[in-house]
Amino acid sequence: MTKAKRISISTLGLIVSILLLIPAAGNAQSIKKKILHQPDTVPLLNGFAVSVDLFGPIQRMISDYGQYEAALRINLKDYYFPTVEIGLGSCDHVDEATDVSYKTSAPYGRIGIDFNMMKDKHDKYRLFAGVRYALTSFKFDIGSLGLKDPVWGDHAPYEAEGVKASYHWLELVAGVDATLWGPLHMGWSVRYRNRLFSHINDFDNCWYVPGFGKHGRTNIGATFNIIFDI
Repeated sequence: MTKAKRISISTLGLIVSILLLIPAAGNAQSIKKKILHQPDTVPLLNGFAVSVDLFGPIQRMISDYGQYEAALRINLKDYYFPTVEIGLGSCDHVDEATDVSYKTSAPYGRIGIDFNMMKDKHDKYRLFAGVRYALTSFKFDIGSLGLKDPVWGDHAPYEAEGVKASYHWLELVAGVDATLWGPLHMGWSVRYRNRLFSHINDFDNCWYVPGFGKHGRTNIGATFNIIFDI
């Protein structure tokens, strides 16, 4: 067999091989496209979840302030989670240096949305990032023995009861949600709080704000939640 014939046969074999591979490659691409474009069968409304925060009551037991909080979360296609949170914040504090007392107890509320940041949105574990708009309207009592009179030696006490105040703030939220068993979940969140605006009658500030924490421009908080899917 001449060299030219061998080259021709080899070329013919290569062409035949390529022609045989083209349909196979086309089928592979078709299968891949079907997998990539497979419709999401998860319904838009994919359930509800209720939760209670355990961190707030523990904080109230070991310190001068804390809160009791519950939340309702709506599951939209395992992607978006509109959330409503309501709670009761309370405080009974006496400053050791000044003997100024501060007391309040009032409800607060938050509304917002969380986004599932996991690559597999339908996994039983979730990583959240979200935002909240929060507000509270409350009254507080403040009192003190006052200053000691240098001549008579007695004190001029002052006190104010039922001072009205309101607070509005924004929260940035990051958290995780892990399945324990069946519908029972456990979750953690860290929150950065930024005051939007406030109003306090007759006083420049207050020591504690229900749901926000200690008075200030910003505050860092956390929750530890037990969650039940419905």
